[in-house]
Amino acid sequence: MGAQTGTILTPNRRAFKVPPDRSTIITIDGPAGTGKSSVARELARRIGLDFLDTGAMYRAAAAIVLDEHLDPSDIEAVVARVASADLHFDWTTDPPTMLAWDRPIDHRLREADVTAIVSPIAGIGRLREHLVRKQRIIAAQHPRLVSEGRDQGSVVFPDADAKFYLDADPRVRALRRAEQLRADGRGADEAALLAEIIERDRSDSTRHDGPLICPEDAVVIDTSLLTRDQVVERLEGEVRARIEV
Repeated sequence: MGAQTGTILTPNRRAFKVPPDRSTIITIDGPAGTGKSSVARELARRIGLDFLDTGAMYRAAAAIVLDEHLDPSDIEAVVARVASADLHFDWTTDPPTMLAWDRPIDHRLREADVTAIVSPIAGIGRLREHLVRKQRIIAAQHPRLVSEGRDQGSVVFPDADAKFYLDADPRVRALRRAEQLRADGRGADEAALLAEIIERDRSDSTRHDGPLICPEDAVVIDTSLLTRDQVVERLEGEVRARIEV
């Protein structure tokens, strides 16, 4: 999905914002590499909502496990330590900064060691229960929200105003990840990335707690051949249709 920026309004298309007095929850779920985070962030910006990156919360938990030298199989210790970090966002920044013990942890979230263990860490039932509670608290504090992740429409916000599920061919997702790494000046083995994505999909969709599933009432969008702006405009149109009735 190309890194297109900006919005071009045609003569018949006016800017759309969710009315400021309307509580609105929009969920965007899907596997890794489908562009959920960038799409959700841009959609939220365009229509005047806050953006919640729940994947950052699970990545922060994985980083804590690594940096605190915890045994991932010691569930009691993992949940207790993550709870002590009081994971939350600094909403004064754009995008919101992930904080642990009131310190930014964003710099760790996309590191390879975190990516390697985030799926099994996210599969810890008690940890998911803790973070789902925090996500619902965030929604109570920020009731105008675009929330993206793996289980937002199916588990966390089953009564969301609009639900979306983004998908893409694994080869396309591997290529996108490789391009991101190269843009950051890092090497990228596309074959290895493809294998990692396929395994991540298997792990996310088969875990017992909070598995990756497509909600029955979600709008499914294949982003394989679409730019970011094309995806955002499709989402925006669907949200507008629900809000302006």
